[in-house]
Amino acid sequence: MTAAVGLFGLGLMGTALAGRLQATGAVIMGHDPDPDRRAAFAAMGGTVAAPPEIWAASDCVILCVFDTDQVETVLATAPDPCDACVIITSTCDPDRVAALPALCPERMQLVDAPVSGTSAEVAAGTAVFLAGGEEAAIARAAPLLGSLERALHHVGPLGHGSRTKLAINLILGLNRAALAEGLVFAEQLGLAPATVLQVARDTAAASAVMATKGPLMVSGAFAPQGRIAQSAKDFDLILRSARAKGQDLPFARTYLQMMDNCVAAGEAELDNAAIISALRRALVSPSGLDLSDMAQTSRHRRIME
Repeated sequence: MTAAVGLFGLGLMGTALAGRLQATGAVIMGHDPDPDRRAAFAAMGGTVAAPPEIWAASDCVILCVFDTDQVETVLATAPDPCDACVIITSTCDPDRVAALPALCPERMQLVDAPVSGTSAEVAAGTAVFLAGGEEAAIARAAPLLGSLERALHHVGPLGHGSRTKLAINLILGLNRAALAEGLVFAEQLGLAPATVLQVARDTAAASAVMATKGPLMVSGAFAPQGRIAQSAKDFDLILRSARAKGQDLPFARTYLQMMDNCVAAGEAELDNAAIISALRRALVSPSGLDLSDMAQTSRHRRIME
């Protein structure tokens, strides 16, 4: 692969994608408002460029930003018309993603392709892309995405990638919470969490989360692969989407409150395995975690964003 690939967003996921792209021989042009991230990207061999340069030189552009607002902000920098194929890997509001064509320049093709996997899994090439969009756009993006992942699933029209990602993130997050609660429970019973984790992985309770997050929870080493702040943002979006459909998600509400507890404790930038810290703090609280104040969720959400 020799074509230039544009990359907006050079955080954990963007850096992991850049590393995968480099392995294919791609020329990568990247942009991020954070000067430290730009410097790190340049140090790994990427070309730091302004948005107009990226749009002019890139056939495919990957958006790896925080949320839907930032996706719309980046798209607003594109020229009109624009022949690029834009791949959105961020977890976004599905309805707003479906409405993006009305905001985009003529001729631009959009693929809604959030990643299922941590930045470490992306770096290893074992992550999965959940793609929504028109067949022609998917076909155009497929060769690039195929160089980055273990699997690509076309799940429907634009917006369905984000809808699928929210459903999967709901299951995944609750798996993390269940594992963390089980390990803290084991500790209180006088068991060694490392031993319980090893045994659990050989039982019907086993999950992929045990392999990726279990060792972090046991060791307390929370260098981020997927941050608490990002997971909290995703679960806020999950709950908003569910409420719009008239559905209550009681487990998701509880999990978001646990993450808000972590944010309040200054752990927003730690790996989402740090959710175990909220459960340990509940041990010293007479009433456990406060799960009733949903206004606290909104306050933390504004702080993070």
